[in-house]
Amino acid sequence: MDKLENARLTINRVDKQMAELFVKRMNAAKEVADYKKAHGLPVDDFEREEEIIFKNSQLVEDSEIRSYYISFLRKNIELSKKLQHKLLDGMRVAYSGVEGAFANISAEKIFPDAKLIAFGDFKAAYKSVENGECDCVLLPVENSYNGDVASVLDLMFFGPLYVSGIYEAEIVQNLVGVKGASLDSIKTVISHPQALGQCAGFIEEKGYKTREAVNTAVAAKEVAEKQKTDLAAIASREAADKFGLKILAPHINVSGTNSTRFAVLTREMKTPSKNDNRFIMLFTVNNAAGSLSKAISVIGENGFNLIALKSRPTKDLVWNYYFYAEGEGNINSEKGKKMVDELKGCCSNLKIVASFEKEIRI
Repeated sequence: MDKLENARLTINRVDKQMAELFVKRMNAAKEVADYKKAHGLPVDDFEREEEIIFKNSQLVEDSEIRSYYISFLRKNIELSKKLQHKLLDGMRVAYSGVEGAFANISAEKIFPDAKLIAFGDFKAAYKSVENGECDCVLLPVENSYNGDVASVLDLMFFGPLYVSGIYEAEIVQNLVGVKGASLDSIKTVISHPQALGQCAGFIEEKGYKTREAVNTAVAAKEVAEKQKTDLAAIASREAADKFGLKILAPHINVSGTNSTRFAVLTREMKTPSKNDNRFIMLFTVNNAAGSLSKAISVIGENGFNLIALKSRPTKDLVWNYYFYAEGEGNINSEKGKKMVDELKGCCSNLKIVASFEKEIRI
């Protein structure tokens, strides 16, 4: 047997082994897709992909061959993702608003393959996941300029869903109106209260009256339907395009760095990972002097950095509050478990709603 024939036999044998391994890999990708669907996770995770490529490429010592192996790894990941995208085509993602609303735009970016289902308010969108109608829900939790979305924090405390990830989206607000309208012809501006607050400086400068709408896209839709040159909305460029409106003034946010943090909520809590470095928990403290101070001390004494602490009325009892806490560190580590056990001693109610690796900017 000559060298060429021997080499071809080796290739045939390796190709057969690779085919078997490829099937195993793609079947594992299917399991990943099932997990991501159940936990409201996106297909793309570019940081992890680069980590895998770097780690696995080190298994090949020959530097010349390694460069080809990196291309091989990238192609494998690409094919796995294509399969996952196909499998997630039937995923149902709930959001509050209509097409063109910032929640809709953000949901499209996070879940490009999913079927997006619009609901009239945050509670209805949340309940759709709770009752199994949808797989996950995307809800805003905080705006960098206008603060917390209190009703969503309440849903997180009183409801059964878990947060699988936090996503930060840049929000660009525009003044939009019908053809023929101008900055001088506008008398009244309508939009969601958050958007009106974000653009308060511009509105005050122009002397416009304001009126609240359910969300920015609904406001744009109303302006399009009424066809009045003295009426404008504050909305996204996408909403303006959808409803045939023109942008009268772009980027009218008071703050040039306006962003909203969205939470993806699901029925199942994401499986803890050693790479998790963020957590969200909600708790009430015992009705005793120093209970809140003790709870905060427990978090710090166990080496966790508390980056947010917010209070909200429990509504059950007058002047009773629950607390939303967001921190850095792995709550599933031994230190994390110790912290949780100690918190149970000074908290009358403790609910861990999220453990994830990092916040993702979209």
